[in-house]
Amino acid sequence: MYYSAVRIHLFIALLLVTSVGVAQQVTLPLWPNGAPEPYHGAPEADITKSTDRLIGGKPLAHLTNVGNPTLAFYPAPTAGNTGAAVVVFPGGGYRILAYDLEGTEVCTWLNSIGVNCALVKYRVPLEKHFPEDTSDLEDAQQAMRITRSHAQQWHLDSHRIGVLGFSAGGHLVVVLGNHPNFKRSGEPAAESAVSARPDFVIGIYPAYLVESPALTHLSQGIDPGEDTPPTFLLQAEDDPVHEENVLVYFQALKLLKVPAELHVYAEGGHGYGLRPSPLPISHWPTLVETWLHTIHILGSADKNP
Repeated sequence: MYYSAVRIHLFIALLLVTSVGVAQQVTLPLWPNGAPEPYHGAPEADITKSTDRLIGGKPLAHLTNVGNPTLAFYPAPTAGNTGAAVVVFPGGGYRILAYDLEGTEVCTWLNSIGVNCALVKYRVPLEKHFPEDTSDLEDAQQAMRITRSHAQQWHLDSHRIGVLGFSAGGHLVVVLGNHPNFKRSGEPAAESAVSARPDFVIGIYPAYLVESPALTHLSQGIDPGEDTPPTFLLQAEDDPVHEENVLVYFQALKLLKVPAELHVYAEGGHGYGLRPSPLPISHWPTLVETWLHTIHILGSADKNP
């Protein structure tokens, strides 16, 4: 059953004022033997300051210096668990990760609609992103492979595992959908035995999809093809990151006949996550849930595997 906008906002309000525990949460390293490119920076830290901008009346985490990336699995409640899963990538300009606003809070919402969540803490900061630096894509591939390889243990349908990303994380999920079979130098053959291709892609206010300053052509490394997964895109016209990111990418998907859905709102700005506001754009979780039914990731035929 679809959530109404009112129900979504009641849920989000509860989320913002309570601490919601999730049973059986497990956290795994993305690279048990160390990331392919060794990290020699400062220790991981939350650099949130009291002067930082508030979102929905509260601050957000600013995690940085992530040299040992992880994947935290949040299972949906057993009753109502659909077997579908979403691997979530917070944004932060590849400098920080908004780990609560665009991470743990997203997992709580996904669990509430019967969807399992795998939250990725990928490597940041990066001076450059794919294709100049491939660390981001390597982490995304590894997160997908770990999630899919645990499908039986975590009671997931391995054919209903998608990705959701915000801002820089939105760029990363698009890159993963475009390049799931990328092979890094020296990659062990066993790694590619598990597919890294997501079954669907959700990009919320994605960044870096178009070249500046013209904003008329896709950026280097944004290379959709006929095998690109079904994609959901959402952005606001007043987003300083520019709505052309979703407009140009959507048109490219359309020309390739890749199933895609696009939502552009007049107002919303950037970096709002799921936190409530008076603006219609904050109803986007309802749109995503409806779309997941439309592409048959969720639906009356769902069964626990």
